[in-house]
Amino acid sequence: MISDEKIKEKIQEVSNEGKITCTAAHEVAKELDVPIGKVGQLINQLELKIIACELGCF
Repeated sequence: MISDEKIKEKIQEVSNEGKITCTAAHEVAKELDVPIGKVGQLINQLELKIIACELGCF
């Protein structure tokens, strides 16, 4: 299984100015074959803001 640190690195690669789009978060999960919930937890740990939420929640 892929480490949290590797997932965080990928999240930081696709984030910009402390923000990440919902679509980018889903793409990270798909590319690394990890649950979107795990990606969401790590986004929170990195204190990034989710923008352009597909559900309109953020």
